[in-house]
Amino acid sequence: MSLSKAFQLFLASCFTALLLPAQQAVGPANLLTGAKADTPAAAQPGDLKPAANKTPDRVPDYVLGPEDQIIIRAFHVEEISDRPIQVAGDGYINLALVGRVKASGLSVSALDQDLVDRLKNYVRDPQVTILISDYRSQPVSVVGAVGAPGVVQLKGRKNLVEVIALAGGLKTEAGNTVTLTRELAKGRIPLPGAADDPTGRFSIAHVNLHDVMEARNPQDNVVIEANDVVMIPKAQLLYVVGEVQKPGGYVLNERDSVSVLQAVALAGGLTGSAAPKKAKILHQDPNNHSSRTEAPTNVKKILDGDAPDVQLYADDILFVPSNLPKKAGGKALETALNMVGIAVWRF
Repeated sequence: MSLSKAFQLFLASCFTALLLPAQQAVGPANLLTGAKADTPAAAQPGDLKPAANKTPDRVPDYVLGPEDQIIIRAFHVEEISDRPIQVAGDGYINLALVGRVKASGLSVSALDQDLVDRLKNYVRDPQVTILISDYRSQPVSVVGAVGAPGVVQLKGRKNLVEVIALAGGLKTEAGNTVTLTRELAKGRIPLPGAADDPTGRFSIAHVNLHDVMEARNPQDNVVIEANDVVMIPKAQLLYVVGEVQKPGGYVLNERDSVSVLQAVALAGGLTGSAAPKKAKILHQDPNNHSSRTEAPTNVKKILDGDAPDVQLYADDILFVPSNLPKKAGGKALETALNMVGIAVWRF
């Protein structure tokens, strides 16, 4: 499978963005639990301002990683600060009394137990609770036709459908094929059609999302890994505009073409003021996307069976003008063309 040079540059930019460390905002320290209101706690390395409008989560099975922010609460241990602490790039955190502790690669519950064991030298029956104040170690880039494209955090084990939901779900104009890209250093995507890109750095696979959603191929709903790129391209559309009941764009799905008869039926049929004898098909110039060629098409004869049906392809526009004088002519066509993209219909 080959990728264009532009697509390779795009992938490189996505992975670079994912791997950039989050900016650390060092703010004033919070007060220690049990300390007087006018006695500020000393700032410790890795202390951060709490993430705005975020309630810390208790997720025992979550595996911590670099850049994650946690809050450690230790009962009767005033030296342990009750503020967000970021896991450093090397995977460690620094705490009073216990010193430098490996956090990356451990689940929250495992780090709980590790700190309890370390604090037994200083406290009788120590009790430790760890909360996650900000997830930063498992970014996934979701781009294309989704509600909120960008970087999302996995926050644990997530499959393809769940990650798309985190990115706001599919837009109406989304295509059915999703492209997954993963760094080969993390292993190949476990799908039969997965292939390496020409650079030998990425594993790439295509998933028919419609088949996954309809439970025809549930095995393709693969688990997404940190730093994966999920790309949902826009679907190929054809347009039916003018004097039809439901003007707009129609998703081709897996089809290459739709006939004029099918297109008119999908659009709910003609309106009472339609002039089907004067219909036109506008084909996009493959060499100049801003230019179209017009092909007069007598839709009435096609509907009556007096003329052969005509195929419409991606980006074609079927325009059915009005038989009313004020709507006829070039202005009506221009108005119809401006409507393209307003409504998108699936069938």
